Amino acid sequence: MIKGLRRKLTLLVIAVLVLVTAGIVLSIDLANRRNIASAAQKALQTLADNEGRRPGLAEKQPAPPDGDSEPPARPDGESEPPARPDGDPPVPAEPRSFGDSPDGDSLASLSNVYTITLDESGAVTEWYSDRSDLYDDAQIQSIADQITAEGQDSGRAGTQFYRFAEREGARLLIVLDARLEYLSARRALRATALVAGGGCLLLSFGAWLLIRRMLQPVQASFDRQKQFAWDASHEIKTPLAVISANAEVLAREIGPNEYLGYIQSEVKRADGLVQNLLTLARMDRGTVAAQTRRFNLSDALLAVALPFESTVFEAGRTLETEIPDGVFIKGDEGMLQQLAVILLSNALKYSDEGGRIRLSLAQKGRGAAITVFNTGRGIAPENLEKIFDRFYREDASHSGEIAGNGLGLAIARSIVEAHHGRIHAESTPGESATFIVQLPG
Repeated sequence: MIKGLRRKLTLLVIAVLVLVTAGIVLSIDLANRRNIASAAQKALQTLADNEGRRPGLAEKQPAPPDGDSEPPARPDGESEPPARPDGDPPVPAEPRSFGDSPDGDSLASLSNVYTITLDESGAVTEWYSDRSDLYDDAQIQSIADQITAEGQDSGRAGTQFYRFAEREGARLLIVLDARLEYLSARRALRATALVAGGGCLLLSFGAWLLIRRMLQPVQASFDRQKQFAWDASHEIKTPLAVISANAEVLAREIGPNEYLGYIQSEVKRADGLVQNLLTLARMDRGTVAAQTRRFNLSDALLAVALPFESTVFEAGRTLETEIPDGVFIKGDEGMLQQLAVILLSNALKYSDEGGRIRLSLAQKGRGAAITVFNTGRGIAPENLEKIFDRFYREDASHSGEIAGNGLGLAIARSIVEAHHGRIHAESTPGESATFIVQLPG
């Protein structure tokens, strides 16, 4: 039980750590992507306000005729900038970079900007880029077609942020390519995930050590409790055997006696309690292991149900069986027969006068499902789990009316767990109760 609690707590803490770590990593990635989008929108707005012009944008110029590499003549026929008014030599204008603009920080941090001039049909008439080596005419036309097909004035297509503007009567498409920024964001995501994953592993290991240390006193107390049940049961067996032997001698000497009958009845009940305690103690200590082999579970349950019919009939109840032939399972035949006896006895105790009890078996893949149903007052919803605890009696006011010591269902759960199965109860209060056992193959 303590091992199961430790495992559940560890898994819960690890799950919380994983969720928190994943949330932090995804939040960082989302913030990075939002920053990229925000910077792109600011840059596009700045460029749109300038009608797509920005200093430093390398224009795609036609090649000079006959390989002439001289720059085109100025409109006034001069090849040099005009002289300064004071007669000093002309000073060339220094090119401005992204950072020279009012929103220079947002522009300088982004990969590449290019503009596309479109005619009325959406065909590209010209385009400019500061990295014209990254594109060709076919790619530019494809990008323009894709963006135009979306029918929006601004937005994003993949890693391409865009905005439409008007310049000199032509439709201008301004595109900002942020592929490098998204690539950097992905790298940052991987690096953050690796660091966060390592931290999560360290924290999980620390949580496991802390939970193990915290539950050590509980484990020690539970072990002492199991040892006490084992020792006490063994110590009680001897005086009970002596009392029972002497009561039998007295019964032969004095004949039937009411008070002697009370003694024998209580000794028998106490002996049953001791046997149940010893069974639980053996299971807790691991000295009782399921001797697994493949056997016919249908025949094993019928062997229990048939003799039980007379007991049910004498109690004024009806026993129904739904056990198909040929249901085989791998397990301990004796322990599973004991499980059936416990569930049937429990159903008989808590069934109503003239009520019905039904034992069912069904093949579930390689495993099987055992169901025991009885009409009666049922089980309160808040007690469906508690009834499997040791010494638990659902209704203390009726505990004197129904024989038992509250250990039967605890033993049943131990048997099911020894077979790596599951047991649970379902109930309609005031009408019926059903116990369902699921056993693997």
